[in-house]
Amino acid sequence: MKGSIPISGAKNSALKLMAASLLCEQPLVLTNMPNLADTRFMARLLQSLGVTVEWPTGEALCRMHAENITSSMAPYDLVRKMRATFNVLGPLLARVGHATVSLPGGCAIGARPVDLHLKAFEAMGADIVIEEGYVKAAALRGLKGAHINFPFVSVGATEHAMLAAVLAHGETILENAACEPEIGDLAICLNACGAKIKGYGTPVITIQGVPKLTGTRHDVISDRIEAGTFAIAAAATGGNVLLEGARAHDLGALIDCLQKAGVMVDVEAKGIRIRRDGDPLQAVDVETRPHPGFPTDLQAQFMALMAVAEGTSTIKENIFENRFMHAPELNRLGADITVRGNEAIVRGVPRLHGAQVMATDLRASVSLVIAALVAEGETTVNRIYHLDRGFERLEEKLGRCGAKITRQGDSA
Repeated sequence: MKGSIPISGAKNSALKLMAASLLCEQPLVLTNMPNLADTRFMARLLQSLGVTVEWPTGEALCRMHAENITSSMAPYDLVRKMRATFNVLGPLLARVGHATVSLPGGCAIGARPVDLHLKAFEAMGADIVIEEGYVKAAALRGLKGAHINFPFVSVGATEHAMLAAVLAHGETILENAACEPEIGDLAICLNACGAKIKGYGTPVITIQGVPKLTGTRHDVISDRIEAGTFAIAAAATGGNVLLEGARAHDLGALIDCLQKAGVMVDVEAKGIRIRRDGDPLQAVDVETRPHPGFPTDLQAQFMALMAVAEGTSTIKENIFENRFMHAPELNRLGADITVRGNEAIVRGVPRLHGAQVMATDLRASVSLVIAALVAEGETTVNRIYHLDRGFERLEEKLGRCGAKITRQGDSA
């Protein structure tokens, strides 16, 4: 692979920013918006709640106006497919005082319970019951500031608590908060709308509630997971690829592992350049951790890279308990991977071979694409609807760097 790839806006940030539109009485305009199945699905949910959404097909600008909330119910059919849609609960609770939201769905990569979210809202004075698969929450006199100490780091719970606390009465302190770049992006946007959030990017976030939020125009940060995925693809194929718009300070753990594996990483004015000039890859051990540790959303892709590295690597998954479903599919391509609990032992092989494989979740699906790029012969990846949830124009972006990849119905 040789060439350049523009990095889209971050899906994991865009979805929470879209939910934030429910808090704003004036339009929230998001630029650098990723055009994905997940973000389009979120737009549909917001429209069902009364938000006016203007997002022309193919455009990277989305305008949302929640002047009037006409419904505070997010039904099962609009929540079951994607976990992030659950994040409308907090903004609805904060803005109108009540909400009924279906328990979420999403990829089958672990239980990912929402109890931390609900406990945070209860700490802020909300009454919550769960009936027939729905969360029914009420705070008719408004939410109140609270001191919330998360028992473990949770990106989703941190973001959701922030979304609710900005309109709560008084001060909210979030301890053991997640530090991911997407949380900083959300805080910057909310502050531009009139919120008072301090300490984002650290384990302690302080939020002073305000009576209302206005709107703003905000540029979604570049997607570090997409950038990391294409960095791994370039490393696997021995390419020279410039990742336009990628932010090196968001990818420190991955860059460190790539360099240990023998990949050259150069930070340039326009982004990050990934180079490997034919030298063999070296095995590197990896453990997923909350930011700034190695991202769980890049674990599957890095496993595909290690499958063709010299030596044996150990990949330990500390975030989700069921995130090695891609390992058997990589083995179908000739990889030598053994899974033991939350550890995968990857013994590098000289080459992979094309085969029929099946995507099991979003990140697993793209790990199979990376493996297919270096495999001899043709590989068919089935159930690629997972890919469309998180990667914008994947075939086009890889194709512009020389990859031979085509889409045929439900396979690519």
